[in-house]
Amino acid sequence: MSDMSEFPDDSVEKKSPRRGVRGWLSDLFSEAPDDVAALLAVLQDATERQLIDVDALNIIIGALHVADMHARDIMIPRSALIVVHEDQQPAELLPLVIDSKHSRFPVIGDDVDDIKGILHAKDLLSLALEEEGQRFNIKDFIRPAAVIPESKRLNVLLEEFRANRNHMALVVDEYGQISGAVTIEDVLEQIVGEIEDEHDVDDDSFVKQLEPSSFHVKANTTIEDFNEYFGLELSDDEFDTIGGIVLQAFGHLPELGESIEVAGLEFEVLNADSRRLRLLRVETPQPIEHSELA
Repeated sequence: MSDMSEFPDDSVEKKSPRRGVRGWLSDLFSEAPDDVAALLAVLQDATERQLIDVDALNIIIGALHVADMHARDIMIPRSALIVVHEDQQPAELLPLVIDSKHSRFPVIGDDVDDIKGILHAKDLLSLALEEEGQRFNIKDFIRPAAVIPESKRLNVLLEEFRANRNHMALVVDEYGQISGAVTIEDVLEQIVGEIEDEHDVDDDSFVKQLEPSSFHVKANTTIEDFNEYFGLELSDDEFDTIGGIVLQAFGHLPELGESIEVAGLEFEVLNADSRRLRLLRVETPQPIEHSELA
């Protein structure tokens, strides 16, 4: 009569079930981090151990950064807004909509501070029918506009976008005047990085002017384009982008809100992931007058 011990061990040994997400999360956070910096260190270690990939890490970092960012940090400035007037007819309206390739437009009355609502480009498709164009009234197409303060945190704004099914909010300053606009895409880009569509291929808007001496600059702006815009002569021998020069000046991957002076300009980090800078605020000692604010 045979004995069970005669069988090889692996013939009776049950394979342990594959560890699930809870299992590796338990190991990952066996020692609970005390703050965000410690949490990021744990996540970085997890990436090095290939528990999560770099893209996932960068999305997590982006989501954490969004909680510290405000509408003013990413808004399309007032000077760059493309608006339509409440009394415009299709002959004036449609060329503007087609040329801009935007999907939503603030509708204004007497001036930009007199907001009537938001116009969706898709709602104008009916104008392709001649009889519809003849009885066009823009008030029939206007949707309510969401208005938020500059201080609105982006994580809260994202939740409001989702709850209210809005894709655009107009931003007002402390005096109630329109200072810009934010779209849901602008917020999501702070989490997942640049979102490009078929209309972004030729988009060269790497610099947005907020005030005469304050700008938002994408970190992947080429040094050549940066020099041309700001009238500088930064060398491109070592780096291709302004983000590379700023990163070298820091000497480390900076945290959100860190700032440094380079070539007489002050650079503040508005967004970055685990490998690179994404968005910078640039302050110049003198106003720049050749841009859209001029």
